[in-house]
Formats: sequence, structure tokens, C-alpha cells
Amino acid sequence: MKRTQSGMTLIGFVVVLAVVGLFAFVAMKLVPMYSEYYAVKQALKGLAAEPGIADQDPAKIQDSFFRRLYISYAEDVKPEHVKIKRIDAGWQMDVNYEVRKPIISNLDVVGKFSATENLTNRGPD
Repeated sequence: MKRTQSGMTLIGFVVVLAVVGLFAFVAMKLVPMYSEYYAVKQALKGLAAEPGIADQDPAKIQDSFFRRLYISYAEDVKPEHVKIKRIDAGWQMDVNYEVRKPIISNLDVVGKFSATENLTNRGPD
């Protein structure tokens, strides 16, 4: 009675390990980009909930937004990426930015992020 061995060869194991390693490496580049985007969304939601935000000056709104981002260590969003425009009930804040991270040699991963929030909270009357 002959027993046959089954399982993965060493070369097969090395190939699987290389593929898993590549995916882990790419994930290490992507997770901070999406973490920063989450921080931007949270900063916008925090601004929208702030009492009296609709009555503030756009420069103060932008300053408050960047203070919130500074706490979250978000470094890729710059003032030129933020647009504040007047709407009927207050302000609309748009944040559009792009993040480029090098992966291997001349290959980059590019993320384009966009977030919009209406700042209409007038506060207590």
C-alpha cells in the first residue's frame, strides 16, 4: 500500500507568500490615505454640528476646519483644496484633494477624494 503525499510545495508556498506580501505592502500605503479621508469627513461633520457655524466668516470656518485636521494628523489637505460658497441657509464647504504615494520604483497609487458638507446650523436663538 503506497501513500501519496499531498500539500503545497516550497515553491508554491513562496509564491503565495510573495502575493500576500505584495497585498500587505499596498494596503500599508492605502490605509493612511483612507484614514485621512475619514478624518476630513469627521472634521466636516463636526463643523456642521457646531452651533452658529452658518453665521461665521468663511476664514473662521476654514481655520476651524484646519484645526480639526491638525488634531487628526491630516497633512495632505491644503487651503487651496477647500472651497466655501454661500447657500441659502448658510455655507457649503467642498474639499477636493488628491494623494499620490509611491509604491515600487516608478509605480504610484493615486487617490482622489471629495467631500461636501452644508454648514447650516444657526445655533440657539
